[in-house]
Amino acid sequence: MIPSDPITLVLSLILCLVFVLFFFGCKKNAYNLPPGPRPLPVIGNLHILDMKRPHTTMHQLSKKYGPVYTLQLGVEKVVVICGYEAVKDALVNHADEFSGRPKVALLDEMFKGHGIIFASNDNWKVMRRFTLSTLRDFGMGKETIENKISEETDYLVQKFRSYKGEPFDNLMTMNAAVSNIIVSILLSKRFDYEDPTLLKLLKLNKENSKLCGSPMALLYNTYPSVMRWFTSVMAKVLRNVDELYAFIRETFTNHREHLDVNDQRNLIDSFLVKQREEKPNPKLYFTNENLTRLVADLFEAGMDTTSTTLRWGLLLMMKYQEIQKKVQSEIDKVIGSNEPQVIHRREMPYTDAVIHEIQRFGNIVPSSVPHATTQDVNFRGYLLPKGIQVIPLLTSILYDKDHFVKADEFYPEHFLDSSGNFVRKEAFIPFSAGKRSCAGENLAKMELFMFFTRLLQNFTFKAPPGAKLDLSPAVAFITGPMPYEICAIPRL
Repeated sequence: MIPSDPITLVLSLILCLVFVLFFFGCKKNAYNLPPGPRPLPVIGNLHILDMKRPHTTMHQLSKKYGPVYTLQLGVEKVVVICGYEAVKDALVNHADEFSGRPKVALLDEMFKGHGIIFASNDNWKVMRRFTLSTLRDFGMGKETIENKISEETDYLVQKFRSYKGEPFDNLMTMNAAVSNIIVSILLSKRFDYEDPTLLKLLKLNKENSKLCGSPMALLYNTYPSVMRWFTSVMAKVLRNVDELYAFIRETFTNHREHLDVNDQRNLIDSFLVKQREEKPNPKLYFTNENLTRLVADLFEAGMDTTSTTLRWGLLLMMKYQEIQKKVQSEIDKVIGSNEPQVIHRREMPYTDAVIHEIQRFGNIVPSSVPHATTQDVNFRGYLLPKGIQVIPLLTSILYDKDHFVKADEFYPEHFLDSSGNFVRKEAFIPFSAGKRSCAGENLAKMELFMFFTRLLQNFTFKAPPGAKLDLSPAVAFITGPMPYEICAIPRL
């Protein structure tokens, strides 16, 4: 029974939290966790975090406590791993031990262990294996998907031309164009940029990314049993998820009615065939719940990350006109007026370096998706318990001055040698690393090159008169640029 007196309620909550703090502290003291900032009772280290951009605080703390340290969020201890060497050691050299996902309140409610991004154990392994295989079957890294990307760039160029050089916000258009690539694999269809269904799906995804990256979400994940009484963040997120799921369920129901085992048109068809083949047993993998979440995962990840990177790219080209001119010069020399193809990339070291630097500087998933240990593990002199949350801090790698000399600047020369040849950097891991690295990495690389070169082949991007270009990242789980308008001046 909940006390009616507010003071009694607050005191009861504090006592409960102190008890949990004591319980967890006793449990984990048996392990040798790395040192970190001294936590306060109940709140842990929340008082020292930048609540809007916690990754900035985490990066700063690594300079005092080293590449592996413990941070306490409320009553939960979290291990933060910083720098390329330490993160590689965890995610590659100890790949199995760090391949789990933690229990995070908001994400647990959203994903419920289904799909691929926040699935665990055998379910994750089966879904990832199916996803990688099916993406390859439907063209990832092949000419078939390259043709789809090329066709989509035609539509995008037409849309940009329709503004006739006048200022416009490219957010929804860019999201729609990129989403059509993954939608072609998932559903075998293409949406018009003004299609109300697509715009609704994009709006739901955008709002949830913003909500999940907000300070209120951090507080909710820290104190879920308390914060559910004081914030509607969970209700809003789940309402958006339910709307997305309703669309997906209706879609695969229609696919099931017209399924031809000998003519699998897309990923949903392939999943439904696997569902038919799966022998009844107590532990099924190809369930409706897994299909719904898997499609949602691929739609959200396949659209949001690539479109956000491209939006950073256009903003940076407006900011650094001389770099834009160099890219266009290389495009004119190598491609001319022909359509860009992936094969051109090897002949375009400067453009390749610029795209890599956009990904590095944009730093769109600065904290990475959280990991968890799958067993007790000895790591760099410390004994970490099974199930502890681990944050492999990607921002500490992409902004590491030991690997990128002008880490705080946009500097394409990070990826060029003195002769202008492209240079690969081992610390360039925007897609993460190890067994949880992005399943769509190859597709994303194709999209980034073809969209970026096609747009700069056709337009010079400039800021509207009097506009000030802000390179500060927005607050969201996928950190894109702040809202801005562009002028796309036709070149051809």
